[in-house]
Amino acid sequence: MISTSHFILFFGAALLMALTPGPNMIYLISRSLCQGRAAGVMSWFGVVLGFTVHMCSAALGLTALFMAVPLGYEVLKIAGALYLLWLAWQALRPGARSPFEARDLAPQSPRKLFTMGLLTSILNPKVAIFYLSVLPQFITPESGSVLGQSLLLGGTQIAIGATVNLLVTLCAAGIAQWFAGNRFWMKLQNQVMGMVLGALAVRLLFQQRTPA
Repeated sequence: MISTSHFILFFGAALLMALTPGPNMIYLISRSLCQGRAAGVMSWFGVVLGFTVHMCSAALGLTALFMAVPLGYEVLKIAGALYLLWLAWQALRPGARSPFEARDLAPQSPRKLFTMGLLTSILNPKVAIFYLSVLPQFITPESGSVLGQSLLLGGTQIAIGATVNLLVTLCAAGIAQWFAGNRFWMKLQNQVMGMVLGALAVRLLFQQRTPA
């Protein structure tokens, strides 16, 4: 259904977005550091379910709606670019904190951990923008079922995002400890991520709408 070159390009884009710090990663790291790996993993389950909600919404027609309405697409594109620029500024501004620095969070029950992870993921603009602005660029109606392509690409994004976030959750303490002892690399990580997010924002702003 989807060409190998298109799939590899999509895989790279999904991996890049998964590696850029956002609300999900920051929350999972903070939860794991403050309440332990078990709490982080429970929150991770909620985050993954949130990915699934985004994928199903896109696959069932939400993406098509925004692609079909020029004003809706432009508003979404500008909002997405502004959000990415804000994330870039948060990473590059003087005194910026790395997502690998602990945030103080109060202990919560497993049910609340799962719910908070789910809500963090569902309300994460980065994930929504990926499904509504990035994923449609890799769907070609002439290649077969749009729904099938959406599910395949969406499932790939979930697998990548879930794997990256799980590894970060399980290794949060070690990662945070390493960065705490290597302040230069923490600062460099922020600068690199800030530049990547800024570049993505510029690309999104100048991205041409796919003809209907």
